[in-house]
Amino acid sequence: MRKFTLSIACLLCVYCTTVQAQNDWMKTDRDEAAKKLKKRDDKDTIPKLWFKGMNINVNINQGSLSNWAAGGDNFSFSLGSTVFAWANYKKGRREWSNVADLAYGYINTTSLGSRKSDDRIDLTSKYGYDIGRNWFVSGLVNLRTQFTDGYLYPSDTAAEFNSTFFSPAYVLVSPGFDYKPSKEFSLFLSPVTARFVVVMDQFLSNQGAYGVDTGKHLKYEMGAYLSANYIKTFAKNMTYKGRLDLFSDYRHNPQNVDIFFTNALELKVNKWISALLTLDMIYDDDTKIKDSKTGVEGARLQIKQVIGIGFAAKF
Repeated sequence: MRKFTLSIACLLCVYCTTVQAQNDWMKTDRDEAAKKLKKRDDKDTIPKLWFKGMNINVNINQGSLSNWAAGGDNFSFSLGSTVFAWANYKKGRREWSNVADLAYGYINTTSLGSRKSDDRIDLTSKYGYDIGRNWFVSGLVNLRTQFTDGYLYPSDTAAEFNSTFFSPAYVLVSPGFDYKPSKEFSLFLSPVTARFVVVMDQFLSNQGAYGVDTGKHLKYEMGAYLSANYIKTFAKNMTYKGRLDLFSDYRHNPQNVDIFFTNALELKVNKWISALLTLDMIYDDDTKIKDSKTGVEGARLQIKQVIGIGFAAKF
């Protein structure tokens, strides 16, 4: 009986030793496999190719007066919104940047009624190949138009319809060279750029608006193009974004350079509140504007300035 008990005890001891050794071996094997897998993951990590984001600003102002001795509109309401979105791709020497710059503003007052105060659709796509020393061989496509109908408001007559969606629209197709000395600044140069002025509305087309021939919907231009872009964050709560476009039409008055200059300064109050100041200037020799005093039509510098405080979000 003692021999039998001793034998069982020996068997149990051998079994426990074997199980423990097997567990130690499995643990060691798992640890080694984890180390190998970690090293392999570090080597095989796929670099990030797309960089995407979006900034949204919405500004709302409302006011009302009742028996106010100083006078003013009984009611006023304004809404301004901007969206700046980007999706950029980079792999090796190849870069592809896409930007959408959108804005819309609306105002309503007792004396003036309803009208828009801002309206912009600006889409740009640029592809480039790095040839060294911050220079890229690039191709650029740009579209500028607006969302809704636009009107002029002469002081002595009724509102005059003067623009709408794709009337006008400016389409640029431009091969050239892009200089990028830093992440904040880029300069695109093209000696040969095709620009199309589109006026789809028949009423405006019949008037020969925006330089198209009377009754036509499309005007083709060929010229030199320059686009300078600058984005800079000063401290943590102040960001400036500027863009200057210059275009000279070789076929018609090349000395009259078309200018599109836009500026935006954002001042962050906190995570959700910010102030936005924008200043846009446009000069187009083919866009004729009536002088409010003399009524004489001619090319004039267009200026738009907007200041707003409201909700801001960055994704």
